Amino acid sequence: MIELTPWDLLIASVLIILLAITSLVLQLNIAKQLVIAAIRNVIQLLLVGYILKLIFASNNLFLLALISMIMLLVAGYEINARQKYPLKRWTGFKIGTSALFLSSFTMAFMSLVVIISPTPWYTPQYAIPLLGMLLGNTMNGISLGMDKLNQSVYQQRLIIEQRLMLGQDYHEVIKDIRAESVRTGMIPIINSMAIAGIVSLPGMMTGQILSGTPPVEAVKYQILIFFLISAGTGFGIMLAVWMISKRLFDDRQRLNLEILQIKS
Repeated sequence: MIELTPWDLLIASVLIILLAITSLVLQLNIAKQLVIAAIRNVIQLLLVGYILKLIFASNNLFLLALISMIMLLVAGYEINARQKYPLKRWTGFKIGTSALFLSSFTMAFMSLVVIISPTPWYTPQYAIPLLGMLLGNTMNGISLGMDKLNQSVYQQRLIIEQRLMLGQDYHEVIKDIRAESVRTGMIPIINSMAIAGIVSLPGMMTGQILSGTPPVEAVKYQILIFFLISAGTGFGIMLAVWMISKRLFDDRQRLNLEILQIKS
């Protein structure tokens, strides 16, 4: 693998500076956010690089569990923060985090123990990147699915209440909205799989090829990752959507929008 020097990264940073200057000239109001994001990107990735170096060297299950929990909690927070109509009292955080844990951690554990089978199974070199990809993609899917569900229920509240008054079961009333919410959350990963190898080379596969991994071996790992992410995302969205939809109705099958935080 060809090693990059600080000078190489400095040259690449010039592109960000040029983009920021252009946005200032055109008054696009993105220069500040762009520069801050770039600085955060450098600091965060450098910190992660050194932390991972220590974890890889120690091969410690406790450290792996600690890092995994931090990743999970941050992802759960991001899910709730992205909602237009979030659930009150941290309910959205708890549901999103639970769905993430049950789906992503199950897929990661299964792949490490049954498929990849490193020795030991919790080898950080495999576990952390795998869990990170699963959490990141599943987080996006769950966030989209939850947001679609909450918005649709709020926007269609009058229709839902009318159907409930006509005696329809809440499962039947919300069935189409739940299905559409799951489809919305699955669109990004389905699109990524559909265009992989034709329109774009996936990030993991590109990274492995650049590091010297034979292309065919990189392809096999990428296919595995796609399948794991798809399954984890799908099951995670279903769990989150079903848990929320149950809370949107009370024991008497009345629409309960009080659990939503309606932002003015």
